[in-house]
Amino acid sequence: MSTNLIWGAVLIYLVVAVVVAYLSRGEATNGKGVDMSGYFLGNRQMNGFVSALSYSATTYSAFMMVGLAGLTYAGGVGAFGFEIVYFAGVSLVAIFGPRFWAVGKRFGFVTPSEMLGHRYGNGKVAVATAVASCVFLIPYAAVQLAGVGYLLAGMSGGAISFTTGVIVSTLLAILFSYIAGIRSVMWTDSLQALFMIVASTLVALLVVHSLGGFSELFDTLASEHPASLSVPGPGLFSFTTFLGLTIPWFFFSLSNPQVSQRLFMPSSLKSMRQMLIGFLIFGFIYTVVSVLWGFSALVAFPDLAKSDLATPTLLASEHVPPVLGVIVMVGILAAAVSTIDSIMLTLSSMLSRDVYANVVIDASESRQLKVGKWVLPIIAILAFLFAELQLNLIAVLSVAASTGLVVIVPAIIGAFYWQRGTAVGALASIVGGGLVVIYLYLSGVKPLGLPAGIWALPVAVVLFVAVSLVTRANRERADEFMETARRR
Repeated sequence: MSTNLIWGAVLIYLVVAVVVAYLSRGEATNGKGVDMSGYFLGNRQMNGFVSALSYSATTYSAFMMVGLAGLTYAGGVGAFGFEIVYFAGVSLVAIFGPRFWAVGKRFGFVTPSEMLGHRYGNGKVAVATAVASCVFLIPYAAVQLAGVGYLLAGMSGGAISFTTGVIVSTLLAILFSYIAGIRSVMWTDSLQALFMIVASTLVALLVVHSLGGFSELFDTLASEHPASLSVPGPGLFSFTTFLGLTIPWFFFSLSNPQVSQRLFMPSSLKSMRQMLIGFLIFGFIYTVVSVLWGFSALVAFPDLAKSDLATPTLLASEHVPPVLGVIVMVGILAAAVSTIDSIMLTLSSMLSRDVYANVVIDASESRQLKVGKWVLPIIAILAFLFAELQLNLIAVLSVAASTGLVVIVPAIIGAFYWQRGTAVGALASIVGGGLVVIYLYLSGVKPLGLPAGIWALPVAVVLFVAVSLVTRANRERADEFMETARRR
């Protein structure tokens, strides 16, 4: 595909997105100027429609059209099952979303880690949660950057380098984050979500048609790649591998702070319900489309060197007219950028609100906001350096990040449902569980033959419960917090 066409499309996208971001600046204040709640939460006044689109764009990133398509290419129908488990896990938002919203409004929480620090009456819990989130989320942000790198390099036939694609997405994420904080991100997310779902769906149908229609596509898969339509598939998945990938993914909506922080933002519980319904509709369509991309690429190009090149190769092929291909490319770029800037804002808010404010005496709101803005480019640079490693299988790396974050889940569930949970128990599960995950991934050790994704949550649960039972709980704080969550 022509590099001029690619850069022209990126430029048009940039101009439109920047205009939308700047228009959002007027809504970013609370009448007194921008504060932490205004910059990072949009003053908790986001409506259901915008929240649904932004939640969708943040969640469904380069992981889907590049990562999930690549996982389908390599692992067959098991990839669909893997993503459907995540989809089922969104039911947790229906349970915990109203509780997050209620305590956030009552106590003025800006970050999920601040919420845990308050609930357990110990700032160290907030610090540990923030640091753990940084350790595991920066690689996930890097996945998005790498997705754009693979996309632009694959579609241009190498004329645009992987590094150039990563640099472009990094700069775009920084730009949108700085313009007006979360207001800018949510409005550009909404634009990007509509664009990516419409473009990808239409072009997916066009590709399937060019391959002979759905009947011909699946007949070819059945005859030439029968393992891709069977369980456990062509070799990527086994039962333990599937379980190791899906357990962390099921808890994604709670464990990933860039997602759970969104539960503080809706203007009302009605807006939250609209957000959840809209996300479920969007997510199901996008999942089916991404799997179709993977299967279509397998039929059209069965011998790719890297499965993550499935979507870029398909978009640059004769099956997709260049103009439509570049439109989908921009949609994927937009999806990746929306996730990166959301992660950057969430991590910067956690580092300023939960680390800086707990370390520095008398850290004012304005200083916290200033520190949060200073941290943004540092996070982006770290993600860029990680992306340059060019690790294979984006989907697997994404789940590895969620595996590390799932150790926070016991403390979150305990905050709302177990009065006996203690600060020391929360610290033990987050720090101890996180160290176990890091050790298992770095060493390659699989106790009892089971991967880290299976061990992470049970280890964290045991540490949280056992240590809480032998330490003292802050009962008054727990009662106040849990009563607020129940009232909502």
